[in-house]
Amino acid sequence: MANSSLGDRSPGRRKRLLFWLAFAGALIFIVLAVGATWRQMSAQAQQNAAKRPPPALPVTVARVVRRDVPVYFDALGTVQALNTVAIRAQVDGKLQSVNFVEGQEVHRGDILAIIDPRPFQAALDQAVAKKAQDKALLISAEKDLVRFKTLVMRSFETQQNVDSQQAKVDQLKATIDADQAAIEGAETQLSYATITAPIDGKVGFRQVDAGNIIHAGDLTPLTVLTQVQPSVAVFTLPQKNLADIHEATLRGPVQVLAFDQDNVRQLAAGELLLIDNQIDQTTSTIRLKAQFPNDDNRLWPGEFVRVRILAETSKGVVTMPTVAVQRGPLGQYTWVVKDDGTVDQRPIETTMISTDLSIATKGLSEGERVVTNGQYRLQPGTRVDAKPPASAKTADQTPS
Repeated sequence: MANSSLGDRSPGRRKRLLFWLAFAGALIFIVLAVGATWRQMSAQAQQNAAKRPPPALPVTVARVVRRDVPVYFDALGTVQALNTVAIRAQVDGKLQSVNFVEGQEVHRGDILAIIDPRPFQAALDQAVAKKAQDKALLISAEKDLVRFKTLVMRSFETQQNVDSQQAKVDQLKATIDADQAAIEGAETQLSYATITAPIDGKVGFRQVDAGNIIHAGDLTPLTVLTQVQPSVAVFTLPQKNLADIHEATLRGPVQVLAFDQDNVRQLAAGELLLIDNQIDQTTSTIRLKAQFPNDDNRLWPGEFVRVRILAETSKGVVTMPTVAVQRGPLGQYTWVVKDDGTVDQRPIETTMISTDLSIATKGLSEGERVVTNGQYRLQPGTRVDAKPPASAKTADQTPS
């Protein structure tokens, strides 16, 4: 009975074993088919990717433009007043009044202060009285001289007395001349009691108050008067720029612009006033002076300013942004965007006018596009997505 049971189960076990073997074989076949399909699709994708061109690189470009370019030389200068006068007393006395307000604009002849004039008026009156006294003595002496001359003709007087009387008359005339000089001196001293402005300008701080005794020898002035209209700026340039500046002066007045320390805001426009008569051999620089009308008082004595002096104007030159200029082992070059959207590495020669603008003397033509941002990822033939700059510079931008 036992053998009969085992024999009955053997065919069922064989069937199950065959089923699982068939299932495993089918599963392996499916896996292999899926793998082959995936490999085929992956290879096809790689082939398609190899055939597709790389994506265009985004870059910023600018046009090469032909224009007239002003050529400036930049320098750091110091503003100076055209005239500076320390207002001091010329006589000793009590400061009776101060007739100005600190910071006030005054004109030549305006009364700034008054020193007590009474002692000087008294001295003047005394000199006038002394002259009147001597004139009276002179009249009397001249009459006596006439009488002496008459008597000597009649032999009633000696010639010696006539000569003595003549000497007395001449002495009195000299005394009157001295009296007149004393009067003029007293008048001058009296005029010094009234302190007036010698020039047009702006007064500074008041250093002495009314009621104090002021002396001609005081080290501290009453105030300082500065003439700020016009104003001047003194600055230096390298010796190598001297020839260009000299040639500019031969063509006519040379324009000079003054900017603030940040070199952003223009403060004034003027003309070159002076080129110093010698070069500083220690620094190899030349000093220059420019004058500005300064009608709006935007220039202040002692202020540091950025000065730009117009050396010349280059007519119809090819210009490009300075940031587009690259430098390599063989010299300067730039990336030029061609009509097909790819870039070309172009050797060029330029002269930098400012940090923003350069003149292309060789290698570029008007209207071409050059890359100004994104150059570091480029290779010859790279496709680019060219875009203009976010904020374009104006064509006549001055150098900074």
